[in-house]
Amino acid sequence: MSGKTTRGGGLPLPVVLAGARGHGRWHLRNIRRLQDEGLVRLAGICEPDPLTPAELAEDFGPFGTFEESEEPGESEDVAGRAPEQSADFGALLDSTGARIAVICTPIPTHTDLALVAADRGVHLLLEKPPAPSYGEFRRMADGVAAAGVACQIGFQSLGSHALPAIREMIASGVLGTVTGIGAAGAWARDEAYYRRAPWAGKRRLNGADVIDGALTNPLAHAVVTALALHGATRAEEVGTIETELLRANDIESDDTSCVRVTTPRGRVTVAVTLCAERPGEPYVLVHGSGGRITFWYKLDRVLVQRSGHGPEEIRYDRTDLLENLVAHLTDGVELLVAPESTGAFMRVVEAVRQAPDPVALPADAWETVPAENRRTVPGIDGLVAAAAENLALYSELGASWASPNEVSTG
Repeated sequence: MSGKTTRGGGLPLPVVLAGARGHGRWHLRNIRRLQDEGLVRLAGICEPDPLTPAELAEDFGPFGTFEESEEPGESEDVAGRAPEQSADFGALLDSTGARIAVICTPIPTHTDLALVAADRGVHLLLEKPPAPSYGEFRRMADGVAAAGVACQIGFQSLGSHALPAIREMIASGVLGTVTGIGAAGAWARDEAYYRRAPWAGKRRLNGADVIDGALTNPLAHAVVTALALHGATRAEEVGTIETELLRANDIESDDTSCVRVTTPRGRVTVAVTLCAERPGEPYVLVHGSGGRITFWYKLDRVLVQRSGHGPEEIRYDRTDLLENLVAHLTDGVELLVAPESTGAFMRVVEAVRQAPDPVALPADAWETVPAENRRTVPGIDGLVAAAAENLALYSELGASWASPNEVSTG
């Protein structure tokens, strides 16, 4: 444990949630689900402004009338107590005796908060992306390892049981020889999405990296899932990275972009947009000489198409990452998404960070949808799909507005 000690105690494990609004509301509901199963207990919430009882009740349910001045007796069910709230993360970890911290805060804060928890022997579920740069990622991962605490990175798609199943299909030759992996994500985000927080849609804020672009945050799962199916998850497995970063919205970061990662195993191409005409479910496409597999990773749905067989659709279960972290701490189950398994993804984040700022699309390349208060790029849905199908970048598909790609070496 490198001189550190983790806190003792059995189930339920006390949990502190840092960042309970926005996406943090999903974590609140998930913690409540696991609390009902007796695995965890919500001990504290770290927010600059405390959640109101109404906010807590909406996503977590009502609490009893336990007063902060009271000292619970040994037989009292502390799960019925309202969580302690504080803007001081370290102090909250100390006062609650937290075993686990769930960090769902702005991207630039991830590393520092993770190290605050690690220094106290508190295990982590750290939201994706784990850091805004490869340097910050290494500072976090190395610090966590030195502290001897467990850290799970919040790429929920990597908990899908479809991943090992698809890997087994690939290994058994179901598709013949794998020729490449593509991923496509065509989503829509309105103006309010880019105004939801000071860091939204930014590459940098107050001199600090943010890198809140389509590839690195909202559709980061497409990137990390494609790399995982490719079998290249660690930083050292990445060769060259080509990026094309563009934007239709009045933001700093990319909202329409693609990336191609080349490794000794082959190529992974990911094309995404937040300006879809008709938003759809993102997917990863495994190309083989004898067939293909389509994986809609948010739905845990797989479609296998291969020579000499009819199409086969399979739905899989998923292991929740906080539940997996609890099982790791109590039963020694292997972590599903340890920091090192996101190293290749962080190389992509670094390539995006080092690339020139995204190019603004010309005014005739995008349209406004007044009823939805958002911008669309005509033809982008088909272009995203074509990129995943052909393992090609936008510029190679003839998009007149696509800029020459930026190449970096991993």
